[in-house]
Amino acid sequence: MIKTIRMLRDELKEYSNPDSKVRRLVNDGVLIPITKGLYETDRSVPGYYLAGSIYGPSYLSFEFALAYHGLIPEAVYNFTCATFEKRRRKEFDTSFGHYIYRDVPSKAYPAEVLLIIENGYSYQIATAEKAICDTLYKAAPLSNTKEIINYLFDDMRIDEKSFNQLDMKKILELSSLYRTKNHRLLESVVRKRM
Repeated sequence: MIKTIRMLRDELKEYSNPDSKVRRLVNDGVLIPITKGLYETDRSVPGYYLAGSIYGPSYLSFEFALAYHGLIPEAVYNFTCATFEKRRRKEFDTSFGHYIYRDVPSKAYPAEVLLIIENGYSYQIATAEKAICDTLYKAAPLSNTKEIINYLFDDMRIDEKSFNQLDMKKILELSSLYRTKNHRLLESVVRKRM
């Protein structure tokens, strides 16, 4: 279970020095530090459960969400997350994994994000369609449809058969929220597959 220092101080208020008790619980392995003022009580919890608590508001996206939805074959070792209006990339190394946070446009941020509840934890993750759009937002500008096709299916290694099974209308709706050349090129690729 995730606990903040405020929660712990409240739980340990009968101690004369709750912060000393927290340090002892950390030393005894009862509490696992995540970031400053944030702790976990279960060492075996999957790292993606913690992503939204470490830095937010945020949701899991980019390569992590593409792998989660089975669109790319590679295992992903970083927890990649989308934020908005933070204006800079943020990274955290924890005992649960490496977390990377990047902005997406404010208008696009709330669209197509799933809330998942598992084992008493909740986390937010982009749909497959949204993860593709988020990934294209952070990609260098591409020049034409041939380049975007190469980027998606060769560079990113997105499975083309799985891509074709996605909701193309949803991709078109989402891509209009980003307003980049990459998304305009994606729209032309999608229209040919509808």
